[in-house]
Amino acid sequence: MRFLPVKTPKKVTRERVNQALSEALKPLDYVHAFYEGGAAAFNRVDEWSDIDAYIVVDDDKVNEAFAVVEKALESLSPIKLKYEVQRTPWEGLSQAFYKLENASEYLILDLAILKLSSPDKLLEPEIHGTNVFYFNKASSVRIPKLDKDKFTKQLEQRLERLQTRFDMFNSFVQKEISRGNFLEALDYYYSLTLASLVEILRIIHNPFHYNFRMRYIYYELPPTTIKKLENLYSIKNIKELQKKYEKATEWFQKSIKEINQKGFSAPK
Repeated sequence: MRFLPVKTPKKVTRERVNQALSEALKPLDYVHAFYEGGAAAFNRVDEWSDIDAYIVVDDDKVNEAFAVVEKALESLSPIKLKYEVQRTPWEGLSQAFYKLENASEYLILDLAILKLSSPDKLLEPEIHGTNVFYFNKASSVRIPKLDKDKFTKQLEQRLERLQTRFDMFNSFVQKEISRGNFLEALDYYYSLTLASLVEILRIIHNPFHYNFRMRYIYYELPPTTIKKLENLYSIKNIKELQKKYEKATEWFQKSIKEINQKGFSAPK
C-alpha cells in the first residue's frame, strides 16, 4: 500500500499577514490607511514580536473591517483564538487580538480599528515611534505634531497624583508586613510601591513613555537602574520584603523630590 505524504501547512509569517491584510483592505473605499506600530515603529522586530496593526475606516464601517480582516487571516490559517477588548481608553478605537494555528505562538495580531473621526490615531513619533505605513490613501491620515505644553501639563498633574497616591496608600505594605501577611504585603509592594517608582523613573529618563509601565523598559532606562529594579523585584521572604520596601520607598521619595526641585519643562 502506498501512503501519500502529509502536507505540512506553510508557516505564517508577519510579512504574509501584513501582505494579506494590505491586499484585502486597500481596494475598499471605506478603508483609508493601514499601518504598523509597536516593535516595527521602534525598529525592534525580532522572532518574538507580535504585530501591532492599525486600520483607519469610515465611522460606520468598523464591523465590516473586522470581517474583512478575519477573512484575510483565514486565507492564511485557521484562527485559533480571538480576544475582543471590551473597552479601550481611546475614543473611536476598537481592538481585538488574534492567534493563528499555523503561526508562531508569539505572532499575535494586535488589531486596532480606528474611526476616521477618532481624535487620536496613536501616531505622535515622540510617543509611538515611526509607524510603518502599508498604505495611506491621499495622505488622509497625517502625522500629528505633539503639543508639548499640553503634554507637560499632563505630566505635572500625573506627578501630583502619584505623590498623593503614594503618601496615602504606600503604608499598606507596612501594615500587612506587620500583620505577617506576606502575600498581601507583596501584592501592595508590587502594585503600588514599585509601580509608582517605575513610573517616576520613566518620567526622569523618557517622559514620553511615562505610562508604558514595563514596556520597553530595558531599552529606555540605564543598565544600573534596571539592575537596581531587578533586585527590588526579587523577594524571597517577608524579612527581605521589609528591607526592599524601605529602599524602594526611599528611592521614590528621593526621585520625586529631585523632579520637584528642578522643575519641569516640555521634553525635547
